[in-house]
Amino acid sequence: MSIYTKWIGRHVVVRTFSAGVHIGVLAEVEGQAVVLTNARRLWAWSGAFTLSEIAETGIKPSESRLSTNVPEILLIQAIELIPTSAAARSSFDATHE
Repeated sequence: MSIYTKWIGRHVVVRTFSAGVHIGVLAEVEGQAVVLTNARRLWAWSGAFTLSEIAETGIKPSESRLSTNVPEILLIQAIELIPTSAAARSSFDATHE
């Protein structure tokens, strides 16, 4: 059993080495490569200081920027995965491009 087994299917914040910060549903993990579905890139945010805070409390939708939703993305150098709360997901859903 992989350490990632319980993470598959969960909505997460992913910090990568060089591709920025993404949010989405974790579909696959292989080494440092992860596949997210229903993913968005977090370009700019307000209302949270750290990625841990973003994952727990969310962002200020009116002062933050998320990219358009993509059905699937492969991120090669994922270095941090943080599960998101329902409150955080609500703030992401309220944030437009």
